[in-house]
Amino acid sequence: MTTDLLTLPPNAPPAFHLLAKPTGAVCNLDCSYCFFLSKEMLYPGSRFRMADDLLELYIKQLLEAHQVPEVNVAWQGGEPTLMGLDFFRRSVELVEKHRRPDQQVLHTIQTNGTQIDDEWAAFFKQHNFLVGLSVDGPREMHDAYRVNKGGSGTFDQVMRGLHALRRHEVDFNILCTLNAANADHPVEVYRFFRDELGAQFIQFIPIIERVEPEQVDAALATGAKLYAGEPGPIAPAPWSSWHDRPLYTQTGTVVTDRSIQPEQFGRFLMGVFDEWVRRDVGTVYVQMFDVTLGAHVGQYTLCIHSPTCGNALALEHNGDLYSCDHFVEPDYLLGNIQDRHMIELIASPQQRQFGQDKMDTLPRYCRECDVRFACHGGCPKDRFISTPDGEPGLNYLCAGFKLFFHHVDAPMREMANLLRQGRYADEIMGVLAQQEKALFAHAGRNDPCPCGSGRKFKHCHGRK
Repeated sequence: MTTDLLTLPPNAPPAFHLLAKPTGAVCNLDCSYCFFLSKEMLYPGSRFRMADDLLELYIKQLLEAHQVPEVNVAWQGGEPTLMGLDFFRRSVELVEKHRRPDQQVLHTIQTNGTQIDDEWAAFFKQHNFLVGLSVDGPREMHDAYRVNKGGSGTFDQVMRGLHALRRHEVDFNILCTLNAANADHPVEVYRFFRDELGAQFIQFIPIIERVEPEQVDAALATGAKLYAGEPGPIAPAPWSSWHDRPLYTQTGTVVTDRSIQPEQFGRFLMGVFDEWVRRDVGTVYVQMFDVTLGAHVGQYTLCIHSPTCGNALALEHNGDLYSCDHFVEPDYLLGNIQDRHMIELIASPQQRQFGQDKMDTLPRYCRECDVRFACHGGCPKDRFISTPDGEPGLNYLCAGFKLFFHHVDAPMREMANLLRQGRYADEIMGVLAQQEKALFAHAGRNDPCPCGSGRKFKHCHGRK
């Protein structure tokens, strides 16, 4: 293994997260809401396969650039397993060749799971890969948008992949997008992941498809109707397949009807939280809840809700480095790691400014918000509506964030206090059980729930 040390440029972050896309945007599925499939248009004529010499250069630079003992080698797509298993065997060999003696490497891969069999799962287990598996819920919800090139649902294929992972005891987490098909079913979705899939780590990703005015006009020309949503207009989705999808960029102030609505997003998180905080603290880890608890103790681990960003980048199959996975667009191309070392690009004024803009462009409405400490305006890609007083730059999901952060404030503060005392956050479950025993002691099944939700007790805290 190498021991060469790199001279780091000024402002180089000690660590960063880089999603490498060895197949670019190429995927064997055709998920209706996937913003990334259209990125093929950025590389006309490409084979969309990372070359062996570029793979080695990427691994070498990644390890050189980190100033911390743990490094994450993260693969995404498109669908990265289309590279074949030998590519990833080679990547592991190159890590061992180039890592410093003090470096520990975590291998991760985000996949749709349809290619995973026992051979893949055995490899993942052998090298301690953490596998992120994309599942949108039970069959009907998953198959609504997660389809193959022929338009058929993929639930059965994904479950076969999951069963292979479980047979080989591979660590996995679930990445679930929240969209029009599943966002009204928080408890059902969460219990499916927890009870039927055995998931212990879950991420929920809101789908927000932005549409340009000309795309709206094209949809309306077919007789479709534009209608009003919570923060603004909603258009019928003008595409459902890679065949007719234009190059997607983070522009437009209209969202598609596949997109989640802001308060719907907040209510989904609230519904999952109410189940989780009473039963699963310390045994199931939901990324949004971990991040929120971190904010309550002054720790920020996710770019979306950190004060600034800029340390979560994307590497294309040809070595092009982009500011962010959500901004793989010409205006956010930093350069190519075959021309300049990746750490020079990451430490460049362009990228440092990209990250600082997250804080500097917050509207006054956000700067004065009582949940700013937990939110910090959310992801810049979603800041395309205006504040109540007309200032641009408000996050589309603002109303949902407020619902959620206010709803969880008291239990989060209690868990934060437990942690400061050197105790465990899961003690919150006992605290809530005692509080609710007293609160709900005399509530009848058909009475309004004492929690104030407006639902009957039997449909809220009285449900079995």
